[in-house]
Amino acid sequence: MDVNKTVLLGNLIKDPIAKTLSSGSELSLFTIATNYVYRDAKTKEKKESVEFHPVVAWGKIASVANKYLTKGSKVYVEGRLKTSSWDDKAGQKHYKTEIIAGELNMLGGGKRKEETKQEELAEENITIEEVPVEEK
Repeated sequence: MDVNKTVLLGNLIKDPIAKTLSSGSELSLFTIATNYVYRDAKTKEKKESVEFHPVVAWGKIASVANKYLTKGSKVYVEGRLKTSSWDDKAGQKHYKTEIIAGELNMLGGGKRKEETKQEELAEENITIEEVPVEEK
């Protein structure tokens, strides 16, 4: 049996980007920052490392994220890793790894756009569509 599961607890670094595909499916793109505190082996000083995790949410989860989350919101996300690749105009290969959200729990922080309704926080089984990768 194979397992591809990611669990994150962190804060949004900016407001989610809401998109609607031509099929009518709602999409939410946001980035979660997590931190890791450790002690430097040589100096024995405490240091902090920050990681940034791009998250893609679909359907009801996307709708909740787009409606209620803002920069600074603390969230718990469960999902799976997905790596995409593409060639740029110069023929160079690029890779991007994202978390595809399967569950989202809002924990506070940030400024909520509206009052949260508990029934909108339920886990959702969703059908994943391919998202066109935008070149930068």
